Amino acid sequence: MYLAQLDITNFRKLKKAELHFQKGLNVLVGGNNAGKTAVVDALRALLAGHDEPYPRLDAEDLHRPKDGNPEGDIVFHYVFRDLDADDEADFLAALKPDADGKLEARITIRYSEADKTGRLRAKRWCGDHEDVGLTTDMMENLRGVYLPPLRDASQGLKPNRTSQLSRLLQLLADDAGKEGINNALKELDEALKQHPPIVSTHTAIKGRHGAMLGPQLAQALELGLSGSDFQRLASRLSLIVDAFEIEQNGLGFNNLIFMAVVLSELAKNPEASYRGLIIEEPEAHLHPQLQAVLLGYLETIKAVEGEKSVQLFVTSHSPNFASIADLNSLACLVDTGAGVETFFPRVISFDKGKREKLERYLDVTRAELFFARRVIFVEGAAELMLVSVLAEKADYKLREHGVSLISVEGLNFDSFMPLFGAKALKIPVAVITDADPVAAAGEGEEPQALYPAPGDAVHISANTAKMKESEDDFIKVFHGLKTLEYDLALHADNRTAMLAALKEMHPQIAKTVAAAVEAAEGDAAKARALFSGMFERTQNNVQKGRFGQALAQVFADGAACVVPNYIGNAIAHACQAAEAAPAEPADTAVQVEPAQPAEQ
Repeated sequence: MYLAQLDITNFRKLKKAELHFQKGLNVLVGGNNAGKTAVVDALRALLAGHDEPYPRLDAEDLHRPKDGNPEGDIVFHYVFRDLDADDEADFLAALKPDADGKLEARITIRYSEADKTGRLRAKRWCGDHEDVGLTTDMMENLRGVYLPPLRDASQGLKPNRTSQLSRLLQLLADDAGKEGINNALKELDEALKQHPPIVSTHTAIKGRHGAMLGPQLAQALELGLSGSDFQRLASRLSLIVDAFEIEQNGLGFNNLIFMAVVLSELAKNPEASYRGLIIEEPEAHLHPQLQAVLLGYLETIKAVEGEKSVQLFVTSHSPNFASIADLNSLACLVDTGAGVETFFPRVISFDKGKREKLERYLDVTRAELFFARRVIFVEGAAELMLVSVLAEKADYKLREHGVSLISVEGLNFDSFMPLFGAKALKIPVAVITDADPVAAAGEGEEPQALYPAPGDAVHISANTAKMKESEDDFIKVFHGLKTLEYDLALHADNRTAMLAALKEMHPQIAKTVAAAVEAAEGDAAKARALFSGMFERTQNNVQKGRFGQALAQVFADGAACVVPNYIGNAIAHACQAAEAAPAEPADTAVQVEPAQPAEQ
């Protein structure tokens, strides 16, 4: 039995959200204030109650449209699937057939009718009818543990009658085990009482006590173990970590120990039909390697003999979790500005081999896309360094617009693009790529690269044309005449800056290229001379990544710059600028005045 679906209506940021979960691990990712804690509280509204009270909601928790008043009640609807015969018996009143005729348990909670203090009243029911209330037995069969963010796990591991450690010990002990511990404690207690220090201490106290109260009022005193039976021992057990008390251990490792204890207690508990563990921000206090270790373990948790399955819900801000988590486990919450959208990568259909390539490429940097509100994809390191500077030249600060700039390291856009668009993540996405035009080749001949001049028709590559076919209202593909470096070199101010950057890297090559540029006539010829002189040499070609870094620094230092029009349009689309102009021919460009006169 597992929670397969949670529908949330009118709760905080979430006007209407439909979340689909899988057995085992579910990782909820999203930016700040995207609704992750709202989902957690919706889960706790049903699964809490054993160790903590249910969340108390008030009128402030009602969803408020922008510039509007709350509309309707808060409603949480839960669907449990994969029930066995015992589960069906336990949740008989909640059973409904699904589309395939299989029985599932449906439970609803509605918060409404605020009292004078603003607190909302909760009503829980089964199936489709409000008059069929959720019984106490059903609620006790739903076992959930919640680990809040920034928790001090050592407090939960301290000796206590209700600690997780005490509860686990009592779960794992049968009658014979308890009797054995009681006998061992009794024998130890009797042996301790024979040791001189104990005898002397007992004699001193008993003598003083008798002298104080006299033979009629004095009480019988015994000096021995306070935890002299199983129950008392369970409340006094503590963990020692590397010879240190638990309070002296690091917060991160204590969190891992606490999770191990909680998971053990949940899996060993035979009394509940459903077991869930909700962890907010497990990356707190954990360095990246431990985050990877923890996630790897959580992904592999499966019920073993003598244990029950545990469903896990993890919320995270960490790109580490998003990058190494299985795509099937991810549930994304995205604030589009108009509202919060839910997205599940596991439902996306990828072309053959593209999903596997995406999973290989989703390192920590690229996993930022699951937290972004807008994205610009570029081909490689050179574009990654230059586009951010060009955006500032065009009066856009990408970070202030919430834009994530991500390199796909080549032409791997087709692995990333299926994640976006009208049927996936509905956020503005700009793809900046090269046109890479080539002339048709005859039989047995290699196709020849083209160097279009402004105003020429652009014959884009087949790869770029295929990407253009994936465009919709959210995702747009932008290209120039050839490549970023060539398109920049079509403008005189940019050529000056590019030669200055080249001179810092390769003075001799810069001298030769500058002469070739000077001798060429027309912008297209000069751009070709500069481009060929750097990147089409028979030997010692200039590295594009290093050159992009050097050129970005020259522009940042105040050199005059002309932003190619396709770059400007891509940035405007990603930033959703109200004044963004419609796309113009690729050979036009936005002239940007320098921040200060460029040094010649």
